[in-house]
Amino acid sequence: MVESSVVMILFGSFLLLLLLGAPISVSLGVSALASFLYLGDNPIKFVQIAFTSVGSFPLMALPAFILAGALMEAAGISKRLVDLAESFAGPFTGGMSAATVMACMFFGAISGSGPATTAAVGMLMIPAMVDRGYSKGYASAITASSGGLGVVIPPSIPMVIFGISAMGMMAPPEAIAQYGQFQSVSIPKLFIAGVFPGMVLAGGLLVMNYFLCRKHGYKGTTEGWSAATTRRALRKGVWSVLAPVVILGGIYSGLFTPTESAIVAIFYTLFIGFFVHKELKIKAVMRSLETTTWLTGRVLLILFTATVFGRLLVENQIPAIVASSMLEMTTNLYLIWALIIFFLLFVGMFMETLAAIMILTPVLLPVAYNLGIDPIHFGIVVVCCLSIGFQTPPLGENLFIASGVSGTSIEEISVRALPFAFTSVLAVFIIAYIPQITLFLPSLLGY
Repeated sequence: MVESSVVMILFGSFLLLLLLGAPISVSLGVSALASFLYLGDNPIKFVQIAFTSVGSFPLMALPAFILAGALMEAAGISKRLVDLAESFAGPFTGGMSAATVMACMFFGAISGSGPATTAAVGMLMIPAMVDRGYSKGYASAITASSGGLGVVIPPSIPMVIFGISAMGMMAPPEAIAQYGQFQSVSIPKLFIAGVFPGMVLAGGLLVMNYFLCRKHGYKGTTEGWSAATTRRALRKGVWSVLAPVVILGGIYSGLFTPTESAIVAIFYTLFIGFFVHKELKIKAVMRSLETTTWLTGRVLLILFTATVFGRLLVENQIPAIVASSMLEMTTNLYLIWALIIFFLLFVGMFMETLAAIMILTPVLLPVAYNLGIDPIHFGIVVVCCLSIGFQTPPLGENLFIASGVSGTSIEEISVRALPFAFTSVLAVFIIAYIPQITLFLPSLLGY
């Protein structure tokens, strides 16, 4: 009886505060504190759990990757990546918008953030596409949709958060008895597993882009494809291309951890910006630090409160109840995958990605274990689903950024982005139903 009352207080106050327009961190914190007081627990426990949540070494990667992404834009690295992607476009139908997708993949392999990828690439590519005859709405929609690749292509901030959330969760004994031992969750493993799913999502966007551009008559460059232009862009952008190679190569070779690689990325960017490109100014560094402080503070506030909220869920057996009710409904793996995917897509439309991962991982991971789903595979599908939330209203952060860059209304961009969202959903189903897309590379590299 107490358990059901706590759940009512926890979820009731959380939803009520959200409906009243309170920020998600406030909604999570107040509802968790109300539940603690109802249970008669010492509120100090609330603070201790919250403080422990931000004391983990892997979490240090979060502000470091945010700073690295901000500095790379200021150092001219993102501009050179965009120029390189554009040189591959040539005279192909929809070549410029295809180059935008490729540029988002390149930049995603550095920043680990969807909004950062949309902002960096959008500022350069949206005006370039408009100059080539694309409508502002379409140029903004393809940029906002491709920006979501920033959180799937490693390194990825949401993968870091999923890794931290899942590391402390053991598989239920009954799941181990039925399916055998599950592999452990680690952030490098998640990064490696995200490579092919990121390519599947990008491939879906490129195919849809081709058909839409053919329909609207968006052509490539009139001067044709030039090997000399590509060579020139590659020569200018060689240091920019090396950035993801240094970051990911160091992680996969075991030279450094994801947290250390983020610090390496910062120093690499500072060196390239000051001494090679000579475009980085002290004022831009200070602005990047300011952006990082603001974003990190926002994320850590959510992490504080979401951890306490998640702990209350686990202590009151909510994940076990959700898992058993789902398994009672159906034991068909494909149907349960469909339920999970649609649920995550719905949540992603209304909730900030990192908060959604922290709240839902303790609830849904036990369901995955009870179905014999690999935790790494599950984590990648969760991140892929929530990445679509960046391009779907009402929250759709990428839509707001693309709208700000292009001066186009959110409504127009949202309508133009719908075909890309549909393609991305199909890609997620393919990733979920074919685990080897996710698990092949980690097993090949001995993880």
